[in-house]
Amino acid sequence: MRWVLPEVSPHAEGLARELGLAPFVAGILCGRGLHEAEAARAFLDPRLASLSDPFLLPDMEAAVVRVLAAIDRADRIVLYGDYDVDGVTSAALLTRVLRAYGAQPAQFLPQRVEEGYGLSADGVSRCLATHAPQLLIAVDCGTSSCAEIADLCGRGVDVVVLDHHECTAALPTCVALVNPKRAAGFHYLCSVGLVFKLAHALLKRRPIAGFDLRAHLDLVALGTVADLVPLVEENRTLVKRGLVQLGTSRFVGVRALIEAAALRPPFTCVDVGFGLGPRLNAAGRLGTAQDALELLLTDDPSRARTLAVSLDQQNRERRAVEDAVFAEAEAQLAGWFDAERDAAIVVGAAGWHPGVVGIVASRLQRRYHRPTVVIGFDENGVGKGSGRSIAGLSLVAALGECGHLLDKFGGHEMAAGLSLAHARFVEVRDAFRACARARLSDEQLRPRLHVDAEVALDAVDFALLEHYAALAPFGMSNPEPTLFARGVTLGGEPRMLKEKHLSLMLRQGRRDHRAIYFNAASETLPRLPWDVAFTVERNEYGGCVTPQMRVRAIRHAE
Repeated sequence: MRWVLPEVSPHAEGLARELGLAPFVAGILCGRGLHEAEAARAFLDPRLASLSDPFLLPDMEAAVVRVLAAIDRADRIVLYGDYDVDGVTSAALLTRVLRAYGAQPAQFLPQRVEEGYGLSADGVSRCLATHAPQLLIAVDCGTSSCAEIADLCGRGVDVVVLDHHECTAALPTCVALVNPKRAAGFHYLCSVGLVFKLAHALLKRRPIAGFDLRAHLDLVALGTVADLVPLVEENRTLVKRGLVQLGTSRFVGVRALIEAAALRPPFTCVDVGFGLGPRLNAAGRLGTAQDALELLLTDDPSRARTLAVSLDQQNRERRAVEDAVFAEAEAQLAGWFDAERDAAIVVGAAGWHPGVVGIVASRLQRRYHRPTVVIGFDENGVGKGSGRSIAGLSLVAALGECGHLLDKFGGHEMAAGLSLAHARFVEVRDAFRACARARLSDEQLRPRLHVDAEVALDAVDFALLEHYAALAPFGMSNPEPTLFARGVTLGGEPRMLKEKHLSLMLRQGRRDHRAIYFNAASETLPRLPWDVAFTVERNEYGGCVTPQMRVRAIRHAE
């Protein structure tokens, strides 16, 4: 791994002085392009009052007019969502907003295995038969569903689309297509963020006495963090305030989910990404996401506890399925993968559950630092796959080059889905790997560790922890800062924890500092002294809170 050390910014000293910041915080802000005091202040203290006018989004005016007309006429409204956290939180938030207006919208979630993603022909057919909508609001899907939406319109159904997926050359003809990719400045929003903007627009046009949209920001934070969209600009504001709202959520389902995950405030993106999000996702991965949606909509504490416990169990089952597929994928790679030769990974097999291929792709991508596609084939030879990429390769563009071999594909630069026939697997594998080899340099294929600031181990105290937390929430486009210390030795032998992790007593000068190095028990540690790269977290044990260093990497001191 190549360590990329920070450059000293000429603006850092002045920024630290003007805003009263620790020098390392000012350096990190400058390293992320925030050189001016006003921009840095807005980043550190994002305010809901600074949110932009929702009517700046394309087609928002048309969407608001049609939704308010549906409310006034008591039209049959159906929210057609998705089975992931973004889709479920979007449907829950929009349902609660429309109910506040006196409407009673129905919710429809497609079945992952039987109907697939989005406005599929099978999903639309079941939705029409079940609900007979007059207004269908497609949430987290619909941008590429030209034929399906044309069919709905031909049946007299009005369609509004709230979606953030990449726009195709041909866009559907509908009442409104609210997609942030169609307008400059909003590319980062996911679907629950779009629902929040629609709710804001509705309330600007027709306020509801006593309705507080801010009390729903916990739902926005859940969907935004889980969908791995950039935590920049308005997303940062929504998530920072939403994480605080999680601690006092008014929704019994959210509180039950927090209890099932054994979490306590203050909440972080890690809590959402690894604690709450996977439990909400679990139902949709192996079956139907209806349990997750019901959990977010119920007002019955007893029912909420039952659903939360069920989702927790489904998440355990999901992990078992995921681990089995991951092990089989690793076995495939052992037979052919060559890090010097191969610029991408494509693996697949019959029986791999389509609900976990995305997680497995993420794990393989992180381990090997390669664009990765994982495909599961059913008994009819129909393959459904998911891909995750690295910087430098747009998955949508790469799959587009293989498009003639695929039945369907779509998504983002860094994550995408696809379907194909088993007979095409070898052609798709070879074409994708060739595309990645042509587009990615050897340097891009070498994993990098970007280090944000150098600190002395003695400086890792509560003051540093507070400064560090001010940079949160951490996620896409605002990664958790990585600090490093030079010339570190050991104050004692490393101690193994749970046969996987290492507890280290790091020594710099005369003092020892405890750190944990996860999943490093089998690693060969370099010779001393070390340079140590680490993050800092709040550790609470036995009622005592201490700063804890989490080691990311160790190298022989340079």
